Amino acid sequence: MTDTASRPDTGSALPDRPSLEGLEEKWDGVWSAQELYAFDPETTRDQVFSVDTPPPTASGSLHIGHVFGYSQADMIVRYQRMRGMNCFYPLGWDDNGLPTERRAQNYYGVRCDPSLPYDPDFTPPQEGGSNKSSKAANQLPISRRNFIELCEQLTTLDEKSFEEVFRTLGLSVDWNHSYQTIDARSRATSQRAFLENLAKGQAYQAEAPTMWDVTYRTAVAQAEQEDRERDGAYHRIGFTRTNAADGADATVYIETTRPELLPACVALVAHPEDERYQELFGTTVTSPLFGVEVPVMAHPLAQPDKGAGIAMICTFGDSNDVTWWRELELPTRSVVGRDGRFLPEAPWITTAEGQAAYAELVGLTVFSAQKRVVEMVTESGDLVGEPEKITHPVKFYENGDKPLEFVTSRQWYLTNGGRDQSEGGLRDALIARGAEMTWHPAYMESRYRNWVEGLAGDWLISRQRFYGVPFPVWYGVGADGETDYSTVLTPAVEDLPVDPTIDVPAGFTEEQRDQPGGFVADPDILDTWATSSLTPQLAGGWNAQDDGELFSKVYPMDLRPQGHDIIRTWLFSTIVRSHLQQDSLPWKHASINGWILDPDRKKMSKSKGNVVTPLGLLQQHGSDGVRYWAGRARQGVDTAFDEGQMKIGRRLAIKILNASKFALGFGEAPADPSGRLAADPAVVTDPLDRALLAQLADVVEQSTAAFDEMDYARSLEVAEPFFWAFCDDYIELVKERAHGNSPDGEVGAASARAALAIALEVLLRLFAPVIVFATEEVWSWWREGSVHTQPWPEAAPLREAAAGQDAALVDSVAQAAITLRRIKSDAKVSQKTPILSVTIEAPQEALAYLEAASADLTALGRIEKFELVTGQGEEILTRDVELGEPPVKQPRAKG
Repeated sequence: MTDTASRPDTGSALPDRPSLEGLEEKWDGVWSAQELYAFDPETTRDQVFSVDTPPPTASGSLHIGHVFGYSQADMIVRYQRMRGMNCFYPLGWDDNGLPTERRAQNYYGVRCDPSLPYDPDFTPPQEGGSNKSSKAANQLPISRRNFIELCEQLTTLDEKSFEEVFRTLGLSVDWNHSYQTIDARSRATSQRAFLENLAKGQAYQAEAPTMWDVTYRTAVAQAEQEDRERDGAYHRIGFTRTNAADGADATVYIETTRPELLPACVALVAHPEDERYQELFGTTVTSPLFGVEVPVMAHPLAQPDKGAGIAMICTFGDSNDVTWWRELELPTRSVVGRDGRFLPEAPWITTAEGQAAYAELVGLTVFSAQKRVVEMVTESGDLVGEPEKITHPVKFYENGDKPLEFVTSRQWYLTNGGRDQSEGGLRDALIARGAEMTWHPAYMESRYRNWVEGLAGDWLISRQRFYGVPFPVWYGVGADGETDYSTVLTPAVEDLPVDPTIDVPAGFTEEQRDQPGGFVADPDILDTWATSSLTPQLAGGWNAQDDGELFSKVYPMDLRPQGHDIIRTWLFSTIVRSHLQQDSLPWKHASINGWILDPDRKKMSKSKGNVVTPLGLLQQHGSDGVRYWAGRARQGVDTAFDEGQMKIGRRLAIKILNASKFALGFGEAPADPSGRLAADPAVVTDPLDRALLAQLADVVEQSTAAFDEMDYARSLEVAEPFFWAFCDDYIELVKERAHGNSPDGEVGAASARAALAIALEVLLRLFAPVIVFATEEVWSWWREGSVHTQPWPEAAPLREAAAGQDAALVDSVAQAAITLRRIKSDAKVSQKTPILSVTIEAPQEALAYLEAASADLTALGRIEKFELVTGQGEEILTRDVELGEPPVKQPRAKG
């Protein structure tokens, strides 16, 4: 309910000089002490508005993009709280993953070596990082457990600095419900979900070609890959027809951008309808340099118009190779190892010449091997002409700096519709989930749908890293000492979380680890998205040890706010997990924010080195100014980094302080007996005052409709112009009357004061979701409690107070006021200069409005005599102006 307690005496409560300085620290302290934004567990689900807040990656520092997106989400939450909802608004920290590992390596000058024993007294060689420590050769190898401890130590430091920024920003999160994606509760939750997937057949293991980052030495999922344009070249290379007589047709030419993979060639392939190669199908050819006989085969995926129309299949150069290898049941001949260098053996090469050629490649990087193979085929005459230079897209890990390679390895997968493309299957079900959800903006649903439709395989969820949630799995070891991957050992749910590299499966002892007849731990960790995809479950307390009461009250959640760049990763993966675990959507709404662009219109990101850190901006422009910039941006639209908008926001916040002090300085307005408004609407009798409230009712309706659609930008667009007009025109018009200096005396004064109080309180609540500190400061001058726990304003009481007065009166009177002020501006005289006489021309429909406000206009313009006449056009004009003498400027007293 609206606070109905009488406000304190404004004369003593109003500050001498209102200022934005220090408001962030002041009010964060008050809100924290009062636990103003704490979730009330004594509630029912229909009273709750719950948010699956993005957990920022705790690896270094926040950037302005975080401030942008989190501010927008907070505006939606604050509105819902004012609408009477019990907001569950937690914030987590995404601790695990490659970025954290790399930061710990550089910060402490270490790297993980799982073969080393744990040192309980270990002290890192440095703290703070250096250029030298960024190179692996200069990093001290330490045990996995020591390395994890350092990662945990560093993320704790990062999270404290992140929280400081978010508190300065004014996020109304409930800090009682924060979580980490690496803490014991999150590990237990993530492992439980995996074990349930495994039991249902939704998680499985397979040995197959996998996209691999040679720098990080880990498998990479499809969602983590991106195309980057790179220079390359087509090389025209001849294969010898094995059974052909000498002649022009004895050589088959292919064109390839990966000549270094010649030793991995397992077949040539052309389209089955390509007339050029009909007689070759079913025959064999021999590879140059390495002398390996391979078949010529037909497959519809081959492109007749690309290169020579016939391609070599290598294991593996790209995804087409994988498809051909699988569907044509070809052998595997891998030459590139997990470190990105050529492997020491290629037993399928049987000739002495071929082995000698391959020996020159052993240990080389892919780049160096390509250079050497081109030299060798040039020397042998197997390369025809000069390589044709091209630019083409190459697959990269989104955080990597070297092209991905295909490496055959054993990995864990989770079903996500990539393989189940049957009608009514998992893919269709996940597409239907996307259509079931409400998107803001609506067109973002197509990005989700396009991603699901383009999936080429299931979700690869295992990573060959160290800092993350371990797979809760061991394997049996046979009597021969070989790992039996078909014997999967899992823990009981009540024993979670476990680390299989430390813990022992039931029925075994530590002495049986890695021994014949014993067990071996799965060394891998879950992909960070495999844990982050469970943020609704993590935040909501879904866990075997919990009673589930909180989860039942907050899940499915109401809102997921996030960027459009991670629709394919975080949003999609969360839908997958909730569909598999709870058979539901994880949330009802998705609010998608755009990117922040630098002056060159490029996305700001830490990897590109073009980010701006937020703390300095928050200090320079104030948190309200920065929030204003974020609130002016449309959902889903990329937005330029613009300090100019932040300056406007700061001016708006300052104006709220100064205009509020001015408006509150006219004296007390009588209280509203009903408690619905800030003052008694019965005393609002002046037509101009009533028209203002009618216009404000329109603003409230439009702003409410916008926020109901989670369109914070539209709400701000509606409220802000009204506020500036309220300050520049209305307050100036009524200030003399509010002081009792008008023919209406106390009746007119009471009407003005009541309208000012009503309008100011409504405006503070309209701005509260965006301008959080200035509105709270003003509220404290004359109201009990917090503006952020007040009900959102309603239009109906304002319309009742307006008593049917036409809102257009305000615009007409404001236009006349501007015209009168312009007379003095053009004459370059003070606004205090009297107007002895003036004729005002106005459209017929505006004359009654101006007549109703004649006393206020007279006071504003210091007019002694004026006449209203019907004008010819739509504008309000003045003529026959006679100005009096400007007031004598009194000299300022000295001392």
